[in-house]
Amino acid sequence: MPHVQPAAVPDPEPTLAAVVVLAAGQGTRMRSSTPKVLHALGGRSMLGHVLAAAAPLGAGATVVVVGSGRDQVEQHLAQIAPTALPVLQEEQRGSGHAAAVALAAVPGLEGAVLVVNGDAPLLTTRTLEALVAAHDAAGSVFTVLTAEVDDPTGLGRIVRDGSGAPQAIVEERDATPEQCSIREVNAGVYVAAAGTLRRVLAGLATDNAQGEQYLTDALAPLVAGGAPTAAVRADDPDDVLGCNDRRELAARRRTLNDRVLDELMRSGVTVVDPATTWVDVTVSVAPDALLRPGTQLEGVTSVGAGAEVGPDTTLVDTEVGESATVVRTHAVGARIGAEVSVGPFAYLRPGTVLGPRAKVGTFVETKNAQVGEGSKVPHLSYVGDATIGRGTNIGAATVFVNYDGVAKHQTTIGDHARTGADNMFVAPVTVGDGAYTAAGSVITSDVPPGAMAVARAAQRNVAGWVRRRRPGTPAAQAAAAAESPAEAPGQDHSGTSRADHDS
Repeated sequence: MPHVQPAAVPDPEPTLAAVVVLAAGQGTRMRSSTPKVLHALGGRSMLGHVLAAAAPLGAGATVVVVGSGRDQVEQHLAQIAPTALPVLQEEQRGSGHAAAVALAAVPGLEGAVLVVNGDAPLLTTRTLEALVAAHDAAGSVFTVLTAEVDDPTGLGRIVRDGSGAPQAIVEERDATPEQCSIREVNAGVYVAAAGTLRRVLAGLATDNAQGEQYLTDALAPLVAGGAPTAAVRADDPDDVLGCNDRRELAARRRTLNDRVLDELMRSGVTVVDPATTWVDVTVSVAPDALLRPGTQLEGVTSVGAGAEVGPDTTLVDTEVGESATVVRTHAVGARIGAEVSVGPFAYLRPGTVLGPRAKVGTFVETKNAQVGEGSKVPHLSYVGDATIGRGTNIGAATVFVNYDGVAKHQTTIGDHARTGADNMFVAPVTVGDGAYTAAGSVITSDVPPGAMAVARAAQRNVAGWVRRRRPGTPAAQAAAAAESPAEAPGQDHSGTSRADHDS
């Protein structure tokens, strides 16, 4: 039968026409050369968290208003959200002006627009979805997200009428004493019909202390004109918290981490001490894994089922296999196989790949190294630019000498080899399957399979050297006593010196 192409099915219209993220502010209270929205917590920038929360809503376009630190923000956007459209607000003339600049960049836009601040890293997709759904259900042209907080100091209050409909957003400096007692505050997140928003923004006044256009002032004229508006309260007031200085950044980081750990524990992960365990939102941890105190999991790290990590361990962009154990270790860009044992006090650098049941022990550093199944590097060694086969044991205090001052070179150790303690493998060099190398050897040439390589000078003992060259020292006395115990000067049969008796 001939192949028939299925009929094309048009993509469903997105609920949102666009998401507008306001990220042009300087953030002077951060006291930083880094734009405020680029400060990181939980594995993402603040801006990254906002975009990640909004992405599942499937908006037709994402517009990010940039200003202070424009180049840095645009570079960051190109990495995390390449389809987002950065739009420059050359003069910071308020949130209303910023939203107008964003809409001007997409002149043909119709439908609902979500406007959100770029410094709200705790926003969740669930909260935004609830806001948009409520906006649609109410047939509103302008809906504001609110939160009820214990301390509303410094925040705009939501004023409602007797029926509960929103009437205005009143900034604290303009509020009456009665309005100041209101604990429902503006979250700085809005959904509005694009056409309505354009019109109301064009008419915003600047008769305020800052001489700026505020998006909060959009609600009152719409209410006065009889337009349908709504206010939706967030279930969790933490969702809407902004971040203006380093103290608030630390507090948001704590809240975000608590959420991540709570989700992990609910999924079956054991977190021994949540207060000292930090896990990025980009990390995955399987059920029955165990995270001990002082564990930090960053980037795209993954931890398999039954694995144990910590205490005092930092893993960045590292994969940990099932039932592996990683203790007091720092790892970056490493792959740790199933049932592997790492640490304590190990350092796994990028390119490290540890096969199943391998071991990297105490004070071992690896880089661009593959350690085969069941092989061991137990202690005090550096393994760089190397491939180690299966079932091999690397002796203590071994160094893979991979750098000649110009280029890096590779060392290969075969299967079931046994290398002695205090070996130097001067790359490029190969040790064959089943070969041995003697302790203290400097291996500069290939070792055939099954051979024993000995590369060290013959031992020479110089008799009487200590007595002649170090007379009167404790070493000379000990040597003399060992050579002739009965005739050792100054020594009786009890081992106590006559000088001790004389004293």
